[in-house]
Amino acid sequence: MRKNIVAGNWKMNKNLQEGIALAKELNEALAADKPNCDVVICTPFIHLASVTPIVDSAVIGVGAENCADKVSGAYTGEVSAEMVASTGAQYVILGHSERRSYYGETVEILEEKVKLALANNLTPIFCIGEVLEERQAEKQNEVVAAQLASVFTLSAEDFGKIILAYEPVWAIGTGLTATPEQAQDIHAYIRSLIAEKYGNEVADNCSILYGGSCKPSNVKELFAKPDVDGGLIGGAALKVADFKGIIDAFK
Repeated sequence: MRKNIVAGNWKMNKNLQEGIALAKELNEALAADKPNCDVVICTPFIHLASVTPIVDSAVIGVGAENCADKVSGAYTGEVSAEMVASTGAQYVILGHSERRSYYGETVEILEEKVKLALANNLTPIFCIGEVLEERQAEKQNEVVAAQLASVFTLSAEDFGKIILAYEPVWAIGTGLTATPEQAQDIHAYIRSLIAEKYGNEVADNCSILYGGSCKPSNVKELFAKPDVDGGLIGGAALKVADFKGIIDAFK
């Protein structure tokens, strides 16, 4: 059975001391009131080695927001999947729309990143989604199908190890949110593509998260949809009350 997951993406926020404080606060809140879903926090690289030992790994998973598409070597400023894994982190966000648009990450680059993450026993949270012009032109289905090419080269066994996150780029940090119906429609379409490629069992077991201006006030309806298995949360993951409000939607 596929898992319900709420993952926080801290993005480039919180210095080290603030990040440790936030992780401790979240850990205490969830120790007092156990979640009814898997919870993951994806932090800046510099936080990983400090945050991983202070959270209860039975309750909170820790991940990076990216990793390199190379194993090691003369790549100044890059952080490899092996380095991420060595901190005790278990997850890595790959293919986020901000990485695709600001840093030119292509289908081919992301294919390498996914393979290296899996080789180092990291669980990729692989992001796909369309921009506003593509949604207005009703091209969202072909956009996500093309982006899935990065992971559709995997074996069925390896594909079964990844989490997908659909994020309508037009709804990230804009306050706009896809309606629960829009989210369900495209999540169901994504699941149908997985079924075509790998069969119904793999498709049914794949967790597909929704990302895009999720708040405690709107997630219950989103998470109630049959093909929406949780959320990839940005701004609301930086405040424990908001993040826990989203996690509690699965109660």
